[in-house]
Amino acid sequence: MTTDTNMFCKKTTLLWVSILTIAMTFVGQAQDKKDLPVEPMEDDYYKINSIPIPEGMMLGIGGIALLPNDKLAISTRRGEIWTISNPYMKNGQKPSFKLFAKGLHEPLGLAYRNGALYTAQRPELTRLKDLDGDGVADEYKTVYSLHLSGNYHEYAYGPVFDKDGNMIVTLNLAWNKGMQSLVKWRGWMLKISEEGKMEPFATGLRSPAAFGLNKDGDIFYAENQGGWIGSGYITALEKGDFASHPAGLKWSSEPGSSVKLKVEDIPDTGKPQFEVAKNIAGIKTPSVWIPHGNMGVSTSGMLLDSRGDFGPFKDQIFVGDQGRSLINRVFLEKVQGVYQGAVFSFVKGFASGVFRMCWGSDGSMFVGMTARGWGSTGGDIYGLQRLVWNGKVPFEIKEMRAMPDGFELEFTKPVDKTTASAIASYTFNNFTYKYHKTYGSPVIHKGDCNVTAIKISDDGTTVRIAIDNMKEGFIHEVNVNGIRSEDEKHPVLHPVGYYTLNKIPDGNKLETQIFKAAIQKNKLHVVDKKENNTKTKQVSEINKKKNLKENNTITLEQIRPLLIKHTCVACHDTDKKQVGPSFKEIAKRKYSADKMAKLIYEPQPENWPDYATPMPPMTHVPKEDVDKIVSFIKSLE
Repeated sequence: MTTDTNMFCKKTTLLWVSILTIAMTFVGQAQDKKDLPVEPMEDDYYKINSIPIPEGMMLGIGGIALLPNDKLAISTRRGEIWTISNPYMKNGQKPSFKLFAKGLHEPLGLAYRNGALYTAQRPELTRLKDLDGDGVADEYKTVYSLHLSGNYHEYAYGPVFDKDGNMIVTLNLAWNKGMQSLVKWRGWMLKISEEGKMEPFATGLRSPAAFGLNKDGDIFYAENQGGWIGSGYITALEKGDFASHPAGLKWSSEPGSSVKLKVEDIPDTGKPQFEVAKNIAGIKTPSVWIPHGNMGVSTSGMLLDSRGDFGPFKDQIFVGDQGRSLINRVFLEKVQGVYQGAVFSFVKGFASGVFRMCWGSDGSMFVGMTARGWGSTGGDIYGLQRLVWNGKVPFEIKEMRAMPDGFELEFTKPVDKTTASAIASYTFNNFTYKYHKTYGSPVIHKGDCNVTAIKISDDGTTVRIAIDNMKEGFIHEVNVNGIRSEDEKHPVLHPVGYYTLNKIPDGNKLETQIFKAAIQKNKLHVVDKKENNTKTKQVSEINKKKNLKENNTITLEQIRPLLIKHTCVACHDTDKKQVGPSFKEIAKRKYSADKMAKLIYEPQPENWPDYATPMPPMTHVPKEDVDKIVSFIKSLE
């Protein structure tokens, strides 16, 4: 064999070794990736299935109820009630729809009891019966007549039957240069017997689109952000309570009123509501705030999981959000006789604005949706979907309970004790809102809460965390993004929760001395991390400003977080008409930047006569954010 031949063979051998090495490296990397735990998604546990709606049927759903024969009944905002056979689509068969009633005035609720359907439409609470068994209502009976001024915003919701068999109905305030109670009992919760006897139960309501009972039969109602209401919330209402908005107090002197406060009793100081409530008896502060922008924008339907066959969340309340097309989950507890608790994300991605939910006989959840005139991120004007749990348990914070020195987190699965023992796995802060007549509120009095001790239960399902800077009346945000599950090493599916701390419980505190050395070490690490994040953010902001200066434009990707945070997307789209005009349509008006900013703070609905819903003053949006939003809209010219 010649030297050239030997050299060729050596080079060939080296080439094959290199190829095999590279191939094995890729195989190893692929194997490594395969071995890494895949982070689960919501639809790994809960599937959203659409129920086909006949072509041409406008099904903006205002109410939904399950009938004894396993049919589904729905009321529509167009004034109809339909019954649906086979809503589960068993054996692959499509459901069938039958018109049960028509000619109603925007019925926004539905309940079944003793062979009859009940619905609250604008002028009355109505009972409907099928007397001859043909599946069509023959009897429309007025149970109780409601007062009307004719204002488009005077919605009526319900009914829900309470534990004594009375019907609960809530009445929206009118929109007339702000929210007003133009006629009797608007802004109130009423209790009405089946015989039609009415009791004015509580007031202070603004837009009480949903309400329901908890496991003890106590009444909770859901509220939307607006004047006197910094953010959406749910709260327990008892007879004689005043919640937030003073307009309904106009009728507190009427015979039968259970509320003693007057309109002039409610001061507009801008202080947090829990501070005002300390000096004014009768104000009921929120049981659980649902932070605006973070968890939703338009609180809607409420549904108690009383059976516990929809995952590991028995006795918790699912709360819909119409604007964001999602459902949140609320854990409640009572401390010193006062309700409080935490809200967590649950499932997002519904086709339209989530408005009503009800249980199917198989434990699945039917979700009725509407967006006409109200807007939603789901995109569709209406929809009917079914949420099904596949039996797999997600790694979640199941419950969050207040402790004398912090909180106790109970997880659905055992935690990995190494990550759960690290202080850097937790982030806590707290904040609150202004209580004033201005629409909404910025977050105020925000502060950090440092972890001072951690204690993990032997079985790994419960972690108790002591923190400093706990404050009654404040919302406490927790983020456990660093924790992993014991077996799969999965992160928590929804790591962020918001606990409304109305009362700090009594009891023993954790021994912080045991963790002192570890705490100091981890604190330094956390501080360094924060400093690095701050520097990174500063560099990022400098680069963003530089790019903006060079390009003189803001992209949709850059501005999207602000549009979501300040709920612009609930009413506006870049290209499409929704509740309000699209950003491109606004850009065509060629307002100056100053004029457009002023219109955000002081809208002029008369400029847009083709849109029925007037835009509220967005005075809570910081000027720097308004300027960025204006720059984006101007860039669309």
